[in-house]
Amino acid sequence: MIEVQNAEMVFDTNRGRFHALRDIKLHIGKGEFVALIGHSGCGKSTLLNLIAGLIQPTSGVLICDGREIAKPGPERAVVFQNHSLLPWLSCFDNVMLAVERVFGDRESKSQLRTRVNATLELVGMAHAAGKRPGEISGGMKQRIGIARALAMEPKVLLMDEPFGALDALTRAKLQDELLAIVARTGSTVVMVTHDVDEAVLLSDRIVMMTNGPAATIGEILDVKLARPRDRIALAEDPDYMHARKAVIDFLYTRHSHPAAA
Repeated sequence: MIEVQNAEMVFDTNRGRFHALRDIKLHIGKGEFVALIGHSGCGKSTLLNLIAGLIQPTSGVLICDGREIAKPGPERAVVFQNHSLLPWLSCFDNVMLAVERVFGDRESKSQLRTRVNATLELVGMAHAAGKRPGEISGGMKQRIGIARALAMEPKVLLMDEPFGALDALTRAKLQDELLAIVARTGSTVVMVTHDVDEAVLLSDRIVMMTNGPAATIGEILDVKLARPRDRIALAEDPDYMHARKAVIDFLYTRHSHPAAA
């Protein structure tokens, strides 16, 4: 579904050229859940933005479903850490914005409303359709952000630390809900995270980035855990513990953050 071929990213800054990413090669299969993990400044979000088409690589090529990524497109929906909801619109209307953009020229208003209601139901937010973002909790806002992305029926769901600003209990609940949603939709997902346990719980593969500048993919770990996954059952699973240990070893032993030196 996603191919990254020898991607490089160099930014021009006031202090000169900054080499963010080098020699990125990555293939992501249809329906695969891939986590990008690494220390701050390793280019995780930059790589996600390249896949989203929000920025263009200095060199190299990115492909989605056989077509070169040249700009943002509805086949690649993004969920950010900040939910980015419009505060003056209801939850329903925030999702409707995306639905109208993608399907508005070929479906009736009734069909569009059905799409929105179905997606709000999928993320457990149908009861809050008429509320504005200021009237709901942080976790509920993030559910609406996920609903808005899913309502576009994207081929790829891109998530940039979507649960990073939430408390631990809310984050755990949304992780479990995301597992269930992905199981139902068969979505291809690429998620940026700092959380080792989140990466192991959710992913089929974990892409571990080396430290920047000029960061690259240091190692890719296959997470050999059967689905569906249950966080309580996995707590003592030897395969879960092995995967968790491998990521921690990469991040804190072989590629510790420069600031910790």
